[in-house]
Amino acid sequence: MNRREWLKTTAALGMAGVLGVGKAQAEGAKKAQVAITLDLEMSRNFPRWEDTHWDFEKGNLDEAAKQYSVAAAERVKAAGGRIHYFCVGRVLEQPDVTWLQTIAKAGHPLGNHTYDHIYLLAKTNADLQFRFQRAPWLIEGKATADIIRENIRLTTLGLKQRIGIDNRGFRTPGGFANGLHGREDLQQMLLDLGFTWVSSLYPPHANTKAKEQPTEATFRSLIEAQAKAQPFVYPTGLVEIPMSPISDIGAFRTGQWDLEWFLDAVRRAVTWAIEHRAVFDFLAHPSCLGVVDPKFRTIELICNLVKSAGDTAEFADLDHIAASIKPI
Repeated sequence: MNRREWLKTTAALGMAGVLGVGKAQAEGAKKAQVAITLDLEMSRNFPRWEDTHWDFEKGNLDEAAKQYSVAAAERVKAAGGRIHYFCVGRVLEQPDVTWLQTIAKAGHPLGNHTYDHIYLLAKTNADLQFRFQRAPWLIEGKATADIIRENIRLTTLGLKQRIGIDNRGFRTPGGFANGLHGREDLQQMLLDLGFTWVSSLYPPHANTKAKEQPTEATFRSLIEAQAKAQPFVYPTGLVEIPMSPISDIGAFRTGQWDLEWFLDAVRRAVTWAIEHRAVFDFLAHPSCLGVVDPKFRTIELICNLVKSAGDTAEFADLDHIAASIKPI
């Protein structure tokens, strides 16, 4: 798409707040900002399709996911970037967290992903997480909002006490089509907990039927969604850094894509971001990406695209991106 077509697309998306800041980012930034983010949690259907027990054990990372996380960190650092990780708090209960300390010591930021991978938009306790449906006594008599707040606070505390770091930002488990628009209560809660930015918005886009190769229309929808995945500031002052489609879960669980299709989608999306000096926030999970892409082809592709872009693009963690966003 050329610039005129891009602006028409963003206007059609009907989100005035996103449009204003997204447009400023695309037109005003000297460089595209490309972030690689990995959520540290186990994923349903991986490594085997029949694996569903992770719904109750999101923080019980297996050895393969840990090794992939460390190796990915090494590759990206060697390319001149940093991965922004988001840690489910229950990971910190495992007996050995030296792998996580290794990542942090290498300079990669670790953010908060709640303690139990809970649903922030839950209206009832039963909607919070599968774990609490199985063991409701854990939250008996507690208000939903209080459980959410405590789940976030405990992860901040766990990161500090177990591995000696302050958490770097907050990502909601699951992405929301409207982010935290209309939820000033949640925005304020995060601000009160010390966060200046959140990563909660995942723009809607087309996908395919299971195992169906994406068409040009599918890829076009993904590119159009990049315009909605640009950072902005909520009225409360909280910065939003959306996740860029398509995630590994969207591709490999929902679409059950081949790796080559995913690589094509990522290549197009990053290229769009570089051409428009925009932000690209790659979202993946070592428990999924490590299974479908054990040779790190996706991460190396992103690194190569950034390096090839020269002065028109840079690696950026989400702290860096948030610092460059100002309300307009």
